[in-house]
Amino acid sequence: MLTKLSQLQDLLDRDHKPGKLVLAASEDAHSLNAVVNAAKQKIIRPILVGDREKTFGMAEILNLDISKYEFIECSNPLDSITTSVKMVHDGGADVLMKGKVGTSDMLKCVLNKDYGLRTGNLLSHFAYFEVETYHKLIAVTDVAMNIAPNLTEKIGILNNAVKTLNNLGIEKPKVAVLGAVEKVNTDMNATLDAALLSKMNQRDQILNCIVDGPLAFDNAISFESARHKEIKSEVAGDTDLLLMPDIEVGNVLYKTLVFFARAKVASMIVGASAPIVLTSRSDSEQAKFDSILLAAVAAKDEPKRRKPV
Repeated sequence: MLTKLSQLQDLLDRDHKPGKLVLAASEDAHSLNAVVNAAKQKIIRPILVGDREKTFGMAEILNLDISKYEFIECSNPLDSITTSVKMVHDGGADVLMKGKVGTSDMLKCVLNKDYGLRTGNLLSHFAYFEVETYHKLIAVTDVAMNIAPNLTEKIGILNNAVKTLNNLGIEKPKVAVLGAVEKVNTDMNATLDAALLSKMNQRDQILNCIVDGPLAFDNAISFESARHKEIKSEVAGDTDLLLMPDIEVGNVLYKTLVFFARAKVASMIVGASAPIVLTSRSDSEQAKFDSILLAAVAAKDEPKRRKPV
């Protein structure tokens, strides 16, 4: 059972050959620091794409030596994104990371039909939290990608997250499908979707996990709350994954955990042909480092559909 994000490093083989990570628009202080730190620990091999003058100037201010890393000059942020995405598409890198560029611009390139990272699956955001008051790491999805997912989209989001957790060694993750209440209410669509997802799991339409819902947040993460409400559930109080009803609830929970609970977090976009480190501008350098680590672990378990690097 994983209880700390640092344990992700134990999932990398001892003879692990670091995969290549390409940082798009490398002139970002936190991202640059995190990438260099990860490279020093042999988690990844960096490729920096961006404005040379700004990137090396930033590195000098931060007292970082980036002279030994591959660098591709792109003075325009949009060119940086395009170059980086094409590199991953063509097999020149294993992980894509967002630097000093807008998320929407990044995702437009990722979804490009000619050189993007589409697989036919829905793309979704996966966040993995280390919360001091919880007994193990807990995942949250989707807080940054899909705005108001319908049932079909929730199935895609759920499958993406379960696959990620399976690759992290959690064979049967316990999934709580959240609602405001733990009983089906026909006026609350989230509870209807939750009930359907639970039944689909019971009928083997959703595999490799245990799904229960609707569950309110308190009984999803607290045995005591579940007992008090007389909820009988394999998931309640021992959740591995929280499935959000929509992006607004997810985004608020994400930032509440980080800023109020002082939780540590690693996050990435999943469902593409390669992991994408796409963190918030407000995320700390530590969060970006942990996200690189999470993506490196995910990349080693991806089928090698691309050319070897």
